[in-house]
Amino acid sequence: MVTENGPKTLEYNVRFGDPESQTLLPLLSADTDLAEIMLACTESALDTVSIKVDDRFAATVVAAAGGYPGSCHRGDTITLDRFPDPTASQQDSSANRENVNSSDNIIFHAGTSFSADTLQTSGGRVIAATSTAATLEAAISNAYTLMSTIHFPNMHYRRDIGHRALDPQQSPLFADLPSGQALKYADAGVSVSAGEQLVRRIKPLTASTARPGAAGDIGNFAGTLDLSVAGYKEPPTLVAATDGVGTKLMIAHAMNKNDTIGIDLVAMNVNDLIVQGAEPLMFLDVFSCGKLNVDVAKEVVKGVATGCIEAGCALVGGETAEMPGIFASEGIYDINGTAIGAVTKGKRILPHKEAMKVGDVLLGLSSSGCHSNGFSLIRKIVQERAGLSWSDPAPWAEGQSVGESLLTPTRIYVKPFLPMVKQDLVKGMAHITGGGLLENIPRMLPRHLAASLDAREWDVPEVLKWLKKAGGMEETEFARTFNTGLGMVIVVTKDKADAALQELKNAGEKVWRVGQLMERSSDGCVVENMEVWR
Repeated sequence: MVTENGPKTLEYNVRFGDPESQTLLPLLSADTDLAEIMLACTESALDTVSIKVDDRFAATVVAAAGGYPGSCHRGDTITLDRFPDPTASQQDSSANRENVNSSDNIIFHAGTSFSADTLQTSGGRVIAATSTAATLEAAISNAYTLMSTIHFPNMHYRRDIGHRALDPQQSPLFADLPSGQALKYADAGVSVSAGEQLVRRIKPLTASTARPGAAGDIGNFAGTLDLSVAGYKEPPTLVAATDGVGTKLMIAHAMNKNDTIGIDLVAMNVNDLIVQGAEPLMFLDVFSCGKLNVDVAKEVVKGVATGCIEAGCALVGGETAEMPGIFASEGIYDINGTAIGAVTKGKRILPHKEAMKVGDVLLGLSSSGCHSNGFSLIRKIVQERAGLSWSDPAPWAEGQSVGESLLTPTRIYVKPFLPMVKQDLVKGMAHITGGGLLENIPRMLPRHLAASLDAREWDVPEVLKWLKKAGGMEETEFARTFNTGLGMVIVVTKDKADAALQELKNAGEKVWRVGQLMERSSDGCVVENMEVWR
């Protein structure tokens, strides 16, 4: 072990049967007396003897039995051929082969034995071929030639001995590799310097998301959070969510508008935390691309930081993955995120299904539009059915292009709901994402209850009205695909409904009483009066 006081020997163990010894011993000069060295070892007098080593190189290749280092087969017959004639080696095509004497090539027996005058295997490490030569390349080459004269069933040996020390231009191991200019990572399409530049430019953004317990400082291998500083005096239950933004990204790519898609990313994750009753604490993102554009990536992270500030969580780290060959077109990227939150010890993780009963009230909070779901269908309706481009004026939004309107960020519902969770005003919440009302609301309900909603009770955003009409969508399909104007639906007790409604309005939310719970007979969510959407 190398210490500040120099090298220290933890253990010294050498045997003549070790390949290390078999490699070194042939290098002792002819006038060095091995017996004298061994005697000096026993008398602690090595400093009294002269040890000389020839200015040559040695290499050893070890042949092992089948199954080594596990259970090995024994009793296989070993045959030894003669070493090739030195004069023949002079005409060999290998530039590293040299004339050799028999003393330059030694076979060391280890796991061998004689049975009826037949040499057989008797152990895992069977036999070793050692060669010495004027160059390392020649020693390795001769050792492998010597090994080629040894044969027994299931014999195996390494074929890369000494490869780390060889000059690739001279080694036979690399003889078939093409030569050329020394390559750099950038030659493969990956710019390390661009990644470093991005980290420098986004550090102020991540720092702006700092919260108690997490500094929002990036550059380490992992992000950290001190739960006690974050306000949790006892170990809480941690809750995690991971998500992306789907093909909404394709509109951001086409519009070259990248400053809000990060808000969507945060929203899709932290909204999934709050519906469990968890306070978002940490966020990590992944930005993947074929060629890193620092300006684009910074804009994306800017949106992520904006979303984190709104949600009250710290952006503590992430990953920038530049993957040429996977992303075919320049300017294309994908983003994913992970949010981690906590539920205070003793607090129930939502939904509280056991407490739900017939007559409980459903409140719905307004969405900002399409949010981040259904965009594969949206693109089909806009481009193929309506024949619009992303830069065309939006038929549903005066003063905005189609692309600008559709890129309106997903709403983040954390801050209005956290006080309600702490006051136990909520029994359950459903984040209306892919699957719309009909698939998401039943996820928070017990099996014996269903949600009954009245479509007349809330407003449908103009963009969703237009998409439904332009796509010729039936009402049920519309409710199964889009949020229909409700980004979040919650369950509250009937006698707390007015208090919950007022709490949300005080927080600036547009909220409606949209329905109630009923006994379930078939579907988990029934929307009445959907004809108002026609």
